[in-house]
Amino acid sequence: MVAASHPDASAAGVEVLRAGGNAADAAVATAFALSVTDISQTGLGGGGALTFYNARTGRADHLSFYARTGSDPAWGTADSGAANPRRIGRAAAVPGMVAGLLEAHQRHGKLPRAAVLAPAIRLARDGFIVSPLLARTIASSRAKLQGNPVARALFFPDSQPLRPGARLVQPALATTLQRIADGGREAFYTGAIADQLARDAQALGGLITADDMTRYPVAPMVPLCTSWLGHTVLSAPPPMGGAPLLEMFELTEASGLTRAGGFTDRPQAVATMAGILRLAQADGSLHRGDPAVLAVPARGVTSAAYAAQRATLLAGAARDSVGPGDAWPHEPAARDAACEAYPYPVAVPRAPRASGDEPESQTNESLTSHLAVVDAEGNAVSATTTVGVLFGSGVYTGGFFLNSSAANLDARTRGPNRYSNSTIAPTVILDGRQVRLVIGAAGSQYIQPAIIQVSTRILAFGEDPGRAIAAPRIWSTPGRREVEVEPGFTTDVYAGLVAAGYQPLSRVADIQFGGVHGVFVRKDGRRIGIADPRRDGVARAQ
Repeated sequence: MVAASHPDASAAGVEVLRAGGNAADAAVATAFALSVTDISQTGLGGGGALTFYNARTGRADHLSFYARTGSDPAWGTADSGAANPRRIGRAAAVPGMVAGLLEAHQRHGKLPRAAVLAPAIRLARDGFIVSPLLARTIASSRAKLQGNPVARALFFPDSQPLRPGARLVQPALATTLQRIADGGREAFYTGAIADQLARDAQALGGLITADDMTRYPVAPMVPLCTSWLGHTVLSAPPPMGGAPLLEMFELTEASGLTRAGGFTDRPQAVATMAGILRLAQADGSLHRGDPAVLAVPARGVTSAAYAAQRATLLAGAARDSVGPGDAWPHEPAARDAACEAYPYPVAVPRAPRASGDEPESQTNESLTSHLAVVDAEGNAVSATTTVGVLFGSGVYTGGFFLNSSAANLDARTRGPNRYSNSTIAPTVILDGRQVRLVIGAAGSQYIQPAIIQVSTRILAFGEDPGRAIAAPRIWSTPGRREVEVEPGFTTDVYAGLVAAGYQPLSRVADIQFGGVHGVFVRKDGRRIGIADPRRDGVARAQ
């Protein structure tokens, strides 16, 4: 089963499974295809992370390949202010997408590289049909896309944005993909592609150099782990966003929310979830950054003891704002038996850096693409990739857009030679050694809240997976009592939020509210693919 944010990309993954590939082959094929079809959200100029579960060994590992700053000390300084307005190129960090996907394929795949890239090359060379969503993002990004004459001609033929039903052919992207298929990582990170990428970024004020491209490292990591309702939940460690998500899982159990029986017509459950989202996101706003250079107590944040402590704050009326807690005392605590196989290292406290300007990516424009795969043997991949905000930085080179991930860095986290931080959280949930749910989401600050709400509906409340992914969601933030609410909740829920001290805001279900894709595996082994109706996603079976 393959679930992804574009039907042609899901079809690419299934094509590779039918050719004898495994979950890793299918995930890589799907991700490269999304680089063609979901070009406003992801692409070769972006980055991401994936969690892979090996059914034979019963173990999972994690690869982080998010965009990364280069070696120039200027990466440690801001690029904003009236006297020094933000330059387009400075938003672009060194892309990790190609390196990460090829690393995943080399570690876990079965088919030749050319076979897993073939569907993406075909989609770029022959074209695909523009969806209403892509047409809308093109039209809304007019100023960014028209900054480059090649991009302008591609996306605005006859000076008008591509309409739904048009065929988008991307010959330059096809050429780049073919070079990757032929020459692997070297073809992208050295030579003509890397040299041109660096020149194009620098021409718009960027700092990426050809040497930075050559040195880009993929980071193999131990997944973060916690136990929840008898399941083992594995997600992305820092600098990705799995820690706040796992804290949300722990808080739903510590607060008793998992026993509520549902959300849609349960006022107290929805109010409790609003509080959980605020607490975990407050911790996420403080405990973030590349753990190689910044102290991040990921084990402490995701511990049951810390959740029990934080859950006491859910009682009583909602506060105007909530702040982060002190997770450090819980950092060295022993993990439960289910997580002993995932010995994520204990962090060492360091003196905190001063907080400063908020990262630009914490706006509603920051979007992403997620895919989930489970193959016939039970191997699974959960992968999230992104170029940051729509069409990334707007730097167009080699047929793709460079990311805007350098804008994720602020005074607390910026510097040379480090990965940008992100909210992405590709997650795998196990029942013993069997995959039960492969899940993740797109949507910046909506990612973790969307994942926890869908997962809770499916695994705690026993809702049908298709209903669970389409069901209404909420979103809340630490600094306000306002709660964004999608249509579909009963009026009692709105009244319950008000009674709890919150201020409900009506929000139309759309692309911004988290695009969840996943595969649920029933106890009899049958797979149920789920694709978020808020996006163009489709689930396809082999």
